[in-house]
Amino acid sequence: MLSDAEAAELLSFLTPTTRPDVKGRATEYILGLSGHRDGCCFLRSKPDVVSALLVLTSDPSIAIVKDCFHVLINLSADETLHQVLVDEVKVLPVLLKNLVDPDYVFSDQICTILSNLSRHEKTCRTVFKVLQEQLDVAQLVQIFCTEGYNQRAKLHYLGPLLSNLTQLPEARNYLLDPDRCVIQRLLPFTQYQASVVRRGGVIGTLRNCCFDHRHHEWLLSDAVDILPFLLLPLAGPEELSDEENEGLPVDLQYLPEDKKREEDPDVRKMLLETLLLLTATKAGRRTLKDKNVYAIMREFHRWEKDVHVAAACEKLVQVLIGDEPESGMENLMEVEIPEEVEEKLKEADAREQEELQKNQEELQKNQDKSGFTIFT
Repeated sequence: MLSDAEAAELLSFLTPTTRPDVKGRATEYILGLSGHRDGCCFLRSKPDVVSALLVLTSDPSIAIVKDCFHVLINLSADETLHQVLVDEVKVLPVLLKNLVDPDYVFSDQICTILSNLSRHEKTCRTVFKVLQEQLDVAQLVQIFCTEGYNQRAKLHYLGPLLSNLTQLPEARNYLLDPDRCVIQRLLPFTQYQASVVRRGGVIGTLRNCCFDHRHHEWLLSDAVDILPFLLLPLAGPEELSDEENEGLPVDLQYLPEDKKREEDPDVRKMLLETLLLLTATKAGRRTLKDKNVYAIMREFHRWEKDVHVAAACEKLVQVLIGDEPESGMENLMEVEIPEEVEEKLKEADAREQEELQKNQEELQKNQDKSGFTIFT
């Protein structure tokens, strides 16, 4: 790794007035450093070098700017560098200022950096604070939901950014404020076919919001009507009886023969987890039962091949067909579980996950032996 004298010399090349070819070689070298752990560790100790790269994101050379953003992406993927980037280099004001520019070429890279920086709660709080000071969450959602906002960038990674932000109660409260009508704008993206990143980010956001059971009745009411947006990606072309169809939400009735389900198993699992969260209250369980969610889940379970997703479906079905909890335990999120019982449940869950993993691996082996080519 570089000595202090060599690092100082490298830093001297990272100025706006340095010859473009020299700057280019310097940024290329740092990009190589940022691609492995030792290099990231070195750069963590040299915030002045990272600050110089941030300045060069406004360089006239597109190649140099691209290198600088790729370095910042690599560094932001390393949790140990988050505080350096946020507190010492202060990347957030610069990134957010450029993000709102509809002509900015590197907005997709900015979205990726912000998504990385917001994964963990501590830096997520800082991202949310600076975001609220410079824009606000509503403007971020506006940018995300405006097709073609930036003709040079797709902005799909704003989805994971929103999902990360909603790990914070204050971000969830903002999105779930009935007077702002923000959450409703995200719902159509649960079936956004052009990007699984955007789709998964929105579904992750909805799942996080459903941890606040106080909002469940509102989310399931006509004011938001979240249920069809969660169920449609899980529904298939199977023919249901007239009676079953009539019990479903209107958007789920008599689906066409070419209806396709969500293709990504992780996204399917998140959808099921969101539905399960909505069954935490008595009113939520009643709504899902009245809307005949079981019929969709029955056909889904017959179709699902991923053992982890199938297990999530089975948990939901158990609630839908099970008896109501006894008096005083109607809200499943407020039930106090004794510590020793909680430990046993965690152990049982770990064993279940291990067994599911074994089953999945066995299934994969059998598929391989059958002679079919598996595409991933």
